[in-house]
Formats: sequence, structure tokens, C-alpha cells
Amino acid sequence: MAYYPRKRARSIVARVRTWVDVGKAKLLGFAGYKVGTLHVVKVEDNPNSPLYGQEVAKVATVIEAPPIIVLAVRVYEQTPYGLKSIAEVWAKSIPKTLERVFTIPKKDSFDEQMKKLEEVKSKIAEVRVIAATQPRKSGIGKKKPEVFEIKVGGKPNEALEYALSVLGREVNVAEVFEPGQYVDVLAVTKGKGFGGVVKRFGVKILPRWHKHRKGSRRIGTVGPQAPAIMFTTPFAGQLGFHQRTEYNKRILKISDPQTENINPAGGWPHYGLVKSTYLIVEGTLPGPPKRLVKLRFAVRPRKEKRESPKLVYISTQPAGGGGSG
Repeated sequence: MAYYPRKRARSIVARVRTWVDVGKAKLLGFAGYKVGTLHVVKVEDNPNSPLYGQEVAKVATVIEAPPIIVLAVRVYEQTPYGLKSIAEVWAKSIPKTLERVFTIPKKDSFDEQMKKLEEVKSKIAEVRVIAATQPRKSGIGKKKPEVFEIKVGGKPNEALEYALSVLGREVNVAEVFEPGQYVDVLAVTKGKGFGGVVKRFGVKILPRWHKHRKGSRRIGTVGPQAPAIMFTTPFAGQLGFHQRTEYNKRILKISDPQTENINPAGGWPHYGLVKSTYLIVEGTLPGPPKRLVKLRFAVRPRKEKRESPKLVYISTQPAGGGGSG
């Protein structure tokens, strides 16, 4: 029931509904493009593991994360009906690629926007930035950026000061996250079209004998039909292309292809070449290659604190499957 309704996601870009304030004036999330999976050999640093201190092989996922551009600062006030936007300040110069996303509106001058911001400064409860990705700097072969909000951590005054300091400039993923920490990953899974009840809900396959001539890969009964069929009854329908959140995925490495090349010979299948900053995250992530994935600070953080993981070997040969969908 936690995964209902199983229908197509509203947008191909995942929506972050919850942010975790880490108490510092910094962005609380980032975004990148899924590249593919590989395997790494690392020293097991979990003291509860029987393999503690030994080398272990782990599956990992590569995410290319070009710098994002902070386009605007938007502030909110707290009302009985939730957060309400009260002011925003846009950067003096906005990249022309944004015209691919929306028509850039005519707005007040920068000084007038700052004046309005000063008038409502005492009401500010939350500060967010409007950021845009830069797919041109990646190997994805795409020009149209994604535009979304990212919350800024810290007290409102500190958050506002930081947001204004990065307004109009690029922010790198290394300014937000660091190797060894746990993050939550939000993405839209692989779309698999119309699926039956066996694949979609794990319904038991019925015996193939003459009294089941109506089929075996189906439900035996829909259950009570009055006053209506229960909404929990398994039926065939949309499979995949759902927004999903995976908690506590550990960042193993943040690097740059100019210093440490991660590209296999011939490039990554269904992706191409990693040209910008990349992350290696332990485990598999939702979605196919080239899908935008969002990272945020973990909402269910682990109690133990570990140092930056020690990687012994990183395979540059992509795994066959391409990750979980």
C-alpha cells in the first residue's frame, strides 16, 4: 500500500517533498545523471561485519554531476495553510538555454527585487534557491536543462546570506556532499509499460489444469463486489515509471574525469563519455542511464559515523544490467 497509486509519474524529474536541515548554511541537495553500474573493491569499514578490515567487492553506480547554476533566491513565510512564497530575487544574467524550458518573464530590476526582499526579511521562515542543471557539460548529449528548487540549510538569516552569495554562479557537488556520507536518492524508475498481476504484484501462478482453462497468470477471484471491488485487489496495469526514494546510499567517491578517468573503452553503454564531475555511490539506483537523479541529505541518518571509504580498485568495465529499475 505504500507504493499506491501505481501509475505513471507526473514528471520524469523526481520531486523532493522533504528536506533535512543539517544546521549549516549550504544547499541541502544536488542532482546528476545516472551513467551506469560497475564494481569496486574496498576495505570493509563496518565494525559489525565479519569481513571488517578485509577487501570486499561491491556493486556501485556512477552519477555524472555537472555544476548547477543558481538562477534565483526564493523566500517563504509560514502561514496556517503552509509555506507561502513572499519574494524572490533573480540573477542579473540568465543563461540562454533556459529559453528551452520556459519563456523568461520580464521582471523588476535587481535593486527593486532586493528592496522587496528587505521589506519581508522579518517574515522569512525558509529559503530556497531555483537551480538549473547544465547537461551541455555532461556526456548525455542533451541541451535542455532541468529547473527545480533546492532548500538552503541553517537559520533563515544565514541561509539568505549564503543563497545571495551563490546567486548567479555555479555550485559544485563537492560543496554540498563529501565521500563517506549517506544520502537519499530520488528518481523515476524504468518504465516497463503494461504489466500483468504476476509481475506487478507477485500473484501466485495458478496450476495449469483443465479447470483453470481461463488462464494461470491471473487472480482467482476479485473478492467481494458489493458495494465495490476493493482497491487493494491486484489488477494488471502500469509497471514502472514510478517515483521512488532509496534511503542511505553511501557516497564512495567524488572525482573528476580529468584527474581520474572513469570511462571504459568506447564509452558507457546507452550514455557516452563522462565529461564532468562524477560520484560513485554504493549499490544500484532507480532509473535507466541518462535519467536525472536527485540527492539530498539522509532523512533517516545512520547512527554510526565512518571515515571516507578506502577504495582499492575501481572497475572501468560497466556491469551488464545497468542498475535496478
